Amino acid sequence: MSLQPDLNIRIGSLSFKNPVMTASGTFGYGSEFESFFDPGILGAIVVKGLSLEPREGNPPPRIAETPCGMLNAIGLANIGLKAFMKDKLPYLRKLDTEVIVNIYGHSIDEYRKLAEAFKGVEGVSALEVNISCPNVELGGMAFGTDPGTSAKVTAEVVKNTDKPVIVKLSPNVTDITSIAKAVEGAGADAISLINTITGMAIDIPSHKPKLANVYGGLSGPAIKPVALHMVYQVVKVVKIPVIGMGGVCDCNDALEFLIAGACAVQLGAVNFINPLAAPEMIEGISRYCRENGIEQITDLIGSLEV
Repeated sequence: MSLQPDLNIRIGSLSFKNPVMTASGTFGYGSEFESFFDPGILGAIVVKGLSLEPREGNPPPRIAETPCGMLNAIGLANIGLKAFMKDKLPYLRKLDTEVIVNIYGHSIDEYRKLAEAFKGVEGVSALEVNISCPNVELGGMAFGTDPGTSAKVTAEVVKNTDKPVIVKLSPNVTDITSIAKAVEGAGADAISLINTITGMAIDIPSHKPKLANVYGGLSGPAIKPVALHMVYQVVKVVKIPVIGMGGVCDCNDALEFLIAGACAVQLGAVNFINPLAAPEMIEGISRYCRENGIEQITDLIGSLEV
């Protein structure tokens, strides 16, 4: 096949030029990578998680390297809603790509206020809802570990925004399919998964945790088999699009997720290792399609034979 394959994918009313996105918290607000490549070539940029007010996050050390991965306990540090609107969104509006804003809160009301804040805001294509945060109203249990609370957050965001809503699922649950079905039933337009897996590391000489927070989120190649399995599980039980992430480092990783049924992938930890991973992945997917006579990426999605 000599012609360029069609890498366009759709999520609800949105069209993306290719299925390669960046994962929240690993790509800043786009401008941090513009010296390496034009962020406009991406299918979408998912910006760093945003809360109503600025957050300093956890004290250092808050990153530790592990075999085939990394632990982070950044604590969702961010500039807050007001500064994002004033200082970051104008730049993002200029890019020729879709912009997805990741939001999080510690109460239903915080999610509602964030959803309302983006009503009618130009330059924001969709909201990605992080439900891995502790719910202060329920004693610190993460929203995303219970189908009922996951559905409540989703319904509140859907009700108070005019943007497509993507719900990002936590893998730290017994049955991820029950959470997926709950957020789909509550009106989510798509699901993204997985968020990081809880883990820790110890410095033997000092007998102290390597993270000041003691534990953090594990990401990188080590979690890919877990992520791929969970994406496959979720794809089978929901009708809405699924975006896969977790150890997506190169073209072959992306192809596995697409074949398993994900309509798109998000790159996370690899952005810290290889800042050119995204453009290399886009080209790699395109090359694979050309070499295998695949005219449309949609023909590859969900093509797993079992």
